[in-house]
Amino acid sequence: MSRNFSNPKCPAPFTALASSVQICDKNTKVAQIFARLKEESTMPVHAWESFVDRLLSMALNAAQSIIGIALIVAVAYFIMKLMRAAFYRLEAFVIGATEKTEIVPGAAAKRVKTLFGVLWTISCGFLWFIVVLTSFSQLGINIGPILAGAGVVGLAVGFGAQHLVRDLVSGFFLILENQIRVGDSAIINGTAGLVEAVTFRTIALRDQTGVVYVFPNGAINTLANATLDWSGYVIDIAISYREDPDRVIDIMRRVADELKQDAAYGRVMLEPIEIFGVDAFTDTAVVIKARFKTLPSQQHSVGREFRRRLKKAFDAAGIDLPASTRPANAPAARPTPS
Repeated sequence: MSRNFSNPKCPAPFTALASSVQICDKNTKVAQIFARLKEESTMPVHAWESFVDRLLSMALNAAQSIIGIALIVAVAYFIMKLMRAAFYRLEAFVIGATEKTEIVPGAAAKRVKTLFGVLWTISCGFLWFIVVLTSFSQLGINIGPILAGAGVVGLAVGFGAQHLVRDLVSGFFLILENQIRVGDSAIINGTAGLVEAVTFRTIALRDQTGVVYVFPNGAINTLANATLDWSGYVIDIAISYREDPDRVIDIMRRVADELKQDAAYGRVMLEPIEIFGVDAFTDTAVVIKARFKTLPSQQHSVGREFRRRLKKAFDAAGIDLPASTRPANAPAARPTPS
């Protein structure tokens, strides 16, 4: 409510006081307007300063995270180099220790390198898995749910792929224990053949007719290896009752010694022929049993060549074979020259 002090009836002092009050009111309003403008002008400055501070803080945190991740990767790389050097030394040591007892040259090195390759892959995978989790924690990501999820996934895979896991574990120990190798003659679950491939999951076997059988390692119940370390060729020689067994044995030894002197066959024969002696009597023959020890998978070539040479030696010496072992159209043995 405004008062009019300019009435001419009012004294002069009241008029001056009224003028001063009006001036004060105007000054106060102007001061309030300037204060409000100042506040409005300073609010964007404070917001900008807050934004800059927050941006700098985020940049600083990001730089710290990047530096931390770089240090983690560098340490992991250094650890991987140390692991590689240790694996090389351990691999060379194991190869040197196993080669002393290995008959086939290079077989131990292949087996050891295969196993160490798998162990190296597993070790590197585990190391970098830890690096990834640690990097996530540096970025401020909670790795608890990740670990929980990995556990659930691992459990599901364990139940769903238990046969695969069983095959892999069985294959690992098959190779570790050197139970079977490529090129071995083996009998797996009653099926005989030549081993063509050995992996951590399966074994491929080819029989004499060319059929390939694939056996999961976890499903192998019986495994017979006929060429592990060395192979044997057992031979039964049937002679007539009228022949002298000692004379026949002497001829067998002479032919076996000549065979061992042959460069093509002597290098694969590990020992001289083992003659066990008279092993059985049949209705028409006396059976003499003998055996050759050869390098793995070389027994059949040695045995066939021995039979060929022994037949010629028997013919030359006039050794008669029993009628049941001689074909109907085969001529009788020539008499021994006097």
